[in-house]
Amino acid sequence: MVFDSNTSGPGLVVITRFVVTSDQAEQFAADARAAIAVLAERPGFVDAELGQSTDDESLRVITTRWIGIGAYRRALSSYEVKLTAIPFLSLAVDEPSAFEVVHARTPEGAREGTSGLAADASSIGLGFASGPDVAPVR
Repeated sequence: MVFDSNTSGPGLVVITRFVVTSDQAEQFAADARAAIAVLAERPGFVDAELGQSTDDESLRVITTRWIGIGAYRRALSSYEVKLTAIPFLSLAVDEPSAFEVVHARTPEGAREGTSGLAADASSIGLGFASGPDVAPVR
């Protein structure tokens, strides 16, 4: 079965990694649960998991699944998420975290999808798509 990763669920997985010291662990756990609870209220949310590395006690991960990239982006723009989850998520390891599902398997079978990644995604960044480079005013 083929699915559109922008609309069919679960079409997006978000893997957010954190480095947490032992003195931050208790507060981190509470803040992580609060962030997950707020995200879970948003349309398009599928599920979430909070995990701890089996090899390094300081590494934690929050994995969320969404029906598609649009639902995830809309969730990040909601007031409640901006108030509760975004400050917490800003503490994450600075790396790409959102991944489109292009193949999934369950006991019932496999699903295939296509990525919506633009052909110029690696060469166009913030400020480039809106127009030519303009020299700064001095």
